Amino acid sequence: MIWNIPPYATIPPEELGRGTSVAVEVVADPQALAHHMAQAMLEEIKQAAAEDRELWMIVPVGPVDQFPVLAELINQQRVSLRHVTIINMDEYLTDQDQWVPEDHPLSFRGFMNRKFYDLLPPELAPPAEARLFPDPARPEELSRRIADRGGVDVCFGGIGINGHMAFNEPPEPGETVSQEEFAALPTRCLSLARETRTINSVTVGGGVEIIPRRAVTVGMRDILSARRLRFYCNRPWQRMVVRRVLHGPLGPACPASYLRTHSDARLVVTEEVASVPQIALR
Repeated sequence: MIWNIPPYATIPPEELGRGTSVAVEVVADPQALAHHMAQAMLEEIKQAAAEDRELWMIVPVGPVDQFPVLAELINQQRVSLRHVTIINMDEYLTDQDQWVPEDHPLSFRGFMNRKFYDLLPPELAPPAEARLFPDPARPEELSRRIADRGGVDVCFGGIGINGHMAFNEPPEPGETVSQEEFAALPTRCLSLARETRTINSVTVGGGVEIIPRRAVTVGMRDILSARRLRFYCNRPWQRMVVRRVLHGPLGPACPASYLRTHSDARLVVTEEVASVPQIALR
Protein backbone atom coordinates (compact mmCIF):
# COMPACT_ATOMS: atom_id res chain seq x y z
CA MET A 1 0.00 0.00 0.00
CA ILE A 2 1.30 3.45 -0.95
CA TRP A 3 0.25 5.90 1.74
CA ASN A 4 -3.47 5.18 2.15
CA ILE A 5 -4.04 3.84 -1.35
CA PRO A 6 -4.84 0.11 -1.05
CA PRO A 7 -3.55 -2.42 -3.57
CA TYR A 8 -7.02 -3.18 -4.91
CA ALA A 9 -7.40 0.44 -6.08
CA THR A 10 -5.43 -0.25 -9.26
CA ILE A 11 -7.11 -3.50 -10.33
CA PRO A 12 -8.01 -3.15 -14.05
CA PRO A 13 -11.55 -3.77 -15.31
CA GLU A 14 -10.75 -7.13 -16.88
CA GLU A 15 -9.53 -8.49 -13.53
CA LEU A 16 -12.52 -7.46 -11.42
CA GLY A 17 -13.80 -10.51 -9.56
CA ARG A 18 -10.92 -12.73 -10.66
CA GLY A 19 -10.10 -15.24 -7.95
CA THR A 20 -13.51 -14.81 -6.29
CA SER A 21 -16.82 -16.63 -6.65
CA VAL A 22 -18.59 -13.43 -7.76
CA ALA A 23 -19.40 -13.22 -11.47
CA VAL A 24 -18.77 -9.70 -12.77
CA GLU A 25 -20.38 -8.20 -15.88
CA VAL A 26 -19.69 -4.78 -17.37
CA VAL A 27 -22.34 -2.84 -19.34
CA ALA A 28 -21.99 0.41 -21.22
CA ASP A 29 -23.71 3.02 -19.07
CA PRO A 30 -26.44 3.64 -16.45
CA GLN A 31 -29.20 3.27 -19.04
CA ALA A 32 -27.86 -0.11 -20.12
CA LEU A 33 -27.57 -1.14 -16.47
CA ALA A 34 -31.20 -0.16 -15.80
CA HIS A 35 -32.35 -2.27 -18.74
CA HIS A 36 -30.14 -5.20 -17.66
CA MET A 37 -31.59 -5.09 -14.15
CA ALA A 38 -35.16 -4.80 -15.38
CA GLN A 39 -34.66 -7.71 -17.77
CA ALA A 40 -33.11 -9.84 -15.02
CA MET A 41 -36.11 -9.14 -12.77
CA LEU A 42 -38.51 -9.95 -15.59
CA GLU A 43 -36.77 -13.26 -16.31
CA GLU A 44 -37.10 -14.25 -12.65
CA ILE A 45 -40.82 -13.47 -12.81
CA LYS A 46 -41.38 -15.36 -16.05
CA GLN A 47 -39.31 -18.37 -14.99
CA ALA A 48 -41.29 -18.75 -11.76
CA ALA A 49 -44.54 -18.55 -13.71
CA ALA A 50 -43.33 -21.18 -16.19
CA GLU A 51 -42.51 -23.47 -13.26
CA ASP A 52 -45.85 -22.71 -11.56
CA ARG A 53 -44.28 -21.48 -8.35
CA GLU A 54 -44.33 -18.36 -6.23
CA LEU A 55 -41.46 -15.90 -6.50
CA TRP A 56 -40.17 -13.96 -3.53
CA MET A 57 -37.62 -11.29 -4.31
CA ILE A 58 -35.93 -8.49 -2.41
CA VAL A 59 -35.45 -5.25 -4.35
CA PRO A 60 -33.76 -1.90 -3.71
CA VAL A 61 -34.63 1.72 -4.26
CA GLY A 62 -31.06 2.47 -5.37
CA PRO A 63 -30.48 1.81 -8.21
CA VAL A 64 -33.85 3.27 -9.18
CA ASP A 65 -34.09 3.57 -12.96
CA GLN A 66 -34.96 -0.09 -13.53
CA PHE A 67 -38.50 0.13 -12.18
CA PRO A 68 -40.17 2.21 -14.94
CA VAL A 69 -38.34 0.04 -17.49
CA LEU A 70 -39.63 -3.12 -15.81
CA ALA A 71 -43.18 -1.73 -15.72
CA GLU A 72 -43.00 -0.99 -19.44
CA LEU A 73 -41.78 -4.51 -20.23
CA ILE A 74 -44.50 -6.06 -18.08
CA ASN A 75 -47.18 -4.00 -19.81
CA GLN A 76 -45.85 -4.68 -23.29
CA GLN A 77 -45.61 -8.43 -22.73
CA ARG A 78 -48.68 -8.71 -20.47
CA VAL A 79 -46.73 -10.53 -17.78
CA SER A 80 -48.68 -11.20 -14.58
CA LEU A 81 -47.09 -10.60 -11.18
CA ARG A 82 -49.94 -12.22 -9.24
CA HIS A 83 -47.50 -14.94 -8.08
CA VAL A 84 -44.80 -12.49 -7.00
CA THR A 85 -44.00 -11.16 -3.52
CA ILE A 86 -41.79 -8.08 -3.65
CA ILE A 87 -39.87 -7.16 -0.51
CA ASN A 88 -38.25 -3.75 -0.48
CA MET A 89 -34.94 -3.69 1.32
CA ASP A 90 -35.42 -0.67 3.49
CA GLU A 91 -37.15 2.62 4.24
CA TYR A 92 -36.26 5.87 5.92
CA LEU A 93 -37.70 6.50 9.39
CA THR A 94 -38.59 9.51 11.47
CA ASP A 95 -36.68 10.16 14.69
CA GLN A 96 -39.54 8.26 16.41
CA ASP A 97 -38.80 5.14 14.31
CA GLN A 98 -41.91 5.40 12.19
CA TRP A 99 -41.93 5.21 8.40
CA VAL A 100 -41.53 8.64 6.83
CA PRO A 101 -44.86 9.52 5.15
CA GLU A 102 -45.38 8.19 1.64
CA ASP A 103 -45.58 11.77 0.35
CA HIS A 104 -42.10 12.52 1.76
CA PRO A 105 -39.86 13.22 -1.28
CA LEU A 106 -37.41 10.54 -0.13
CA SER A 107 -39.92 7.83 0.82
CA PHE A 108 -39.09 4.53 -0.83
CA ARG A 109 -42.72 3.45 -0.43
CA GLY A 110 -43.89 6.52 -2.29
CA PHE A 111 -41.27 5.96 -4.98
CA MET A 112 -42.34 2.35 -5.57
CA ASN A 113 -45.94 3.46 -6.00
CA ARG A 114 -45.14 6.30 -8.40
CA LYS A 115 -42.47 4.57 -10.48
CA PHE A 116 -43.69 0.98 -10.50
CA TYR A 117 -46.95 -0.18 -8.94
CA ASP A 118 -49.06 2.73 -10.24
CA LEU A 119 -47.75 2.06 -13.76
CA LEU A 120 -49.20 -1.48 -13.82
CA PRO A 121 -52.81 -2.43 -14.55
CA PRO A 122 -54.49 -4.08 -11.55
CA GLU A 123 -54.80 -7.45 -13.30
CA LEU A 124 -51.00 -7.67 -13.74
CA ALA A 125 -49.78 -6.03 -10.53
CA PRO A 126 -48.78 -8.05 -7.48
CA PRO A 127 -51.50 -8.16 -4.79
CA ALA A 128 -51.31 -5.38 -2.22
CA GLU A 129 -50.48 -7.90 0.51
CA ALA A 130 -47.48 -9.09 -1.54
CA ARG A 131 -45.83 -5.65 -1.56
CA LEU A 132 -43.76 -5.74 1.59
CA PHE A 133 -41.55 -3.26 3.43
CA PRO A 134 -39.83 -4.00 6.73
CA ASP A 135 -42.12 -2.67 9.47
CA PRO A 136 -40.27 -0.66 12.16
CA ALA A 137 -42.91 -1.65 14.69
CA ARG A 138 -42.34 -5.38 14.01
CA PRO A 139 -39.05 -5.74 12.14
CA GLU A 140 -38.54 -9.32 13.33
CA GLU A 141 -41.75 -10.40 11.56
CA LEU A 142 -40.20 -10.03 8.10
CA SER A 143 -37.11 -12.01 9.10
CA ARG A 144 -39.38 -14.73 10.47
CA ARG A 145 -41.45 -14.92 7.29
CA ILE A 146 -38.32 -15.14 5.16
CA ALA A 147 -36.82 -17.82 7.42
CA ASP A 148 -40.06 -19.82 7.46
CA ARG A 149 -39.94 -19.90 3.68
CA GLY A 150 -36.31 -20.99 3.65
CA GLY A 151 -35.10 -17.69 2.20
CA VAL A 152 -36.15 -15.60 -0.77
CA ASP A 153 -35.51 -16.71 -4.34
CA VAL A 154 -33.43 -13.72 -5.38
CA CYS A 155 -32.13 -10.51 -3.86
CA PHE A 156 -31.38 -7.54 -6.09
CA GLY A 157 -29.47 -4.60 -4.66
CA GLY A 158 -26.91 -1.84 -4.85
CA ILE A 159 -23.84 -1.04 -2.76
CA GLY A 160 -23.23 2.02 -0.59
CA ILE A 161 -20.05 4.08 -0.43
CA ASN A 162 -19.07 2.30 2.79
CA GLY A 163 -19.89 -1.09 1.29
CA HIS A 164 -23.32 -1.44 2.89
CA MET A 165 -26.01 -3.74 1.44
CA ALA A 166 -29.50 -2.42 2.09
CA PHE A 167 -28.84 -0.23 5.15
CA ASN A 168 -26.64 -2.80 6.91
CA GLU A 169 -23.96 -0.33 7.98
CA PRO A 170 -20.38 -1.30 8.96
CA PRO A 171 -19.62 -1.20 12.69
CA GLU A 172 -18.85 2.27 14.02
CA PRO A 173 -15.31 3.01 15.30
CA GLY A 174 -14.76 1.15 18.55
CA GLU A 175 -17.62 -1.27 17.88
CA THR A 176 -16.56 -4.90 17.55
CA VAL A 177 -18.68 -7.44 15.67
CA SER A 178 -17.45 -10.84 14.55
CA GLN A 179 -17.79 -11.94 10.94
CA GLU A 180 -20.36 -14.56 11.98
CA GLU A 181 -22.38 -12.16 14.15
CA PHE A 182 -22.57 -9.61 11.35
CA ALA A 183 -23.72 -12.19 8.81
CA ALA A 184 -26.53 -13.19 11.20
CA LEU A 185 -27.97 -9.69 11.68
CA PRO A 186 -31.79 -9.71 11.24
CA THR A 187 -34.20 -7.09 9.94
CA ARG A 188 -34.02 -4.15 12.33
CA CYS A 189 -34.11 -0.39 12.89
CA LEU A 190 -30.80 1.44 13.05
CA SER A 191 -29.04 4.79 12.77
CA LEU A 192 -27.53 5.57 9.39
CA ALA A 193 -23.79 6.04 9.09
CA ARG A 194 -22.42 9.50 8.49
CA GLU A 195 -20.97 8.38 5.16
CA THR A 196 -24.35 7.07 4.01
CA ARG A 197 -26.19 10.25 4.85
CA THR A 198 -23.52 12.33 3.14
CA ILE A 199 -23.42 10.42 -0.16
CA ASN A 200 -27.22 10.07 -0.21
CA SER A 201 -27.53 13.83 0.10
CA VAL A 202 -25.41 14.18 -3.04
CA THR A 203 -27.51 11.74 -5.07
CA VAL A 204 -30.84 13.42 -4.16
CA GLY A 205 -29.72 16.96 -4.85
CA GLY A 206 -29.87 18.36 -1.34
CA GLY A 207 -27.91 18.90 1.85
CA VAL A 208 -27.12 16.24 4.42
CA GLU A 209 -29.66 17.83 6.77
CA ILE A 210 -32.55 16.55 4.62
CA ILE A 211 -31.49 12.90 4.92
CA PRO A 212 -33.24 11.06 7.77
CA ARG A 213 -31.02 9.77 10.55
CA ARG A 214 -32.87 6.50 11.06
CA ALA A 215 -33.94 3.63 8.81
CA VAL A 216 -35.32 0.11 8.88
CA THR A 217 -33.52 -2.52 6.83
CA VAL A 218 -33.67 -6.17 5.92
CA GLY A 219 -30.84 -7.94 7.69
CA MET A 220 -27.66 -9.50 6.39
CA ARG A 221 -29.15 -12.88 7.31
CA ASP A 222 -32.16 -12.24 5.09
CA ILE A 223 -30.01 -11.11 2.16
CA LEU A 224 -27.47 -13.91 2.39
CA SER A 225 -30.21 -16.55 2.64
CA ALA A 226 -31.39 -15.66 -0.88
CA ARG A 227 -30.81 -18.37 -3.46
CA ARG A 228 -29.38 -15.80 -5.86
CA LEU A 229 -27.73 -12.41 -5.27
CA ARG A 230 -27.79 -9.87 -8.12
CA PHE A 231 -26.15 -6.53 -7.34
CA TYR A 232 -25.76 -3.47 -9.56
CA CYS A 233 -23.51 -0.38 -9.43
CA ASN A 234 -23.91 2.69 -11.64
CA ARG A 235 -22.40 5.62 -9.72
CA PRO A 236 -18.91 6.99 -10.52
CA TRP A 237 -17.95 6.93 -6.83
CA GLN A 238 -18.49 3.16 -6.76
CA ARG A 239 -15.24 2.50 -8.65
CA MET A 240 -13.28 2.15 -5.43
CA VAL A 241 -15.94 0.45 -3.33
CA VAL A 242 -16.53 -2.23 -6.00
CA ARG A 243 -12.83 -3.08 -5.85
CA ARG A 244 -12.92 -3.19 -2.07
CA VAL A 245 -15.99 -5.46 -2.17
CA LEU A 246 -14.35 -7.89 -4.57
CA HIS A 247 -10.69 -7.75 -3.53
CA GLY A 248 -10.39 -6.09 -0.13
CA PRO A 249 -10.64 -7.72 3.31
CA LEU A 250 -13.80 -9.77 3.85
CA GLY A 251 -15.81 -8.82 6.90
CA PRO A 252 -18.17 -6.37 8.62
CA ALA A 253 -16.06 -3.32 7.70
CA CYS A 254 -17.31 -3.83 4.12
CA PRO A 255 -20.69 -5.58 4.29
CA ALA A 256 -20.97 -6.25 0.55
CA SER A 257 -17.73 -8.24 0.73
CA TYR A 258 -20.02 -11.04 1.98
CA LEU A 259 -21.06 -11.47 -1.65
CA ARG A 260 -17.88 -13.54 -1.88
CA THR A 261 -19.30 -16.06 0.60
CA HIS A 262 -22.36 -16.81 -1.53
CA SER A 263 -22.60 -19.64 -4.05
CA ASP A 264 -24.51 -17.63 -6.69
CA ALA A 265 -23.61 -13.94 -6.61
CA ARG A 266 -23.32 -11.62 -9.60
CA LEU A 267 -22.25 -8.00 -9.81
CA VAL A 268 -23.11 -5.84 -12.83
CA VAL A 269 -21.34 -2.48 -13.20
CA THR A 270 -21.09 0.24 -15.81
CA GLU A 271 -17.91 0.85 -17.80
CA GLU A 272 -17.31 3.98 -15.71
CA VAL A 273 -17.54 2.01 -12.46
CA ALA A 274 -15.25 -0.69 -13.88
CA SER A 275 -12.60 1.85 -14.86
CA VAL A 276 -9.59 2.29 -12.59
CA PRO A 277 -10.08 5.13 -10.07
CA GLN A 278 -8.04 8.20 -10.90
CA ILE A 279 -6.64 9.23 -7.53
CA ALA A 280 -5.51 12.81 -8.04
CA LEU A 281 -6.39 16.39 -7.26
CA ARG A 282 -8.46 18.05 -9.98
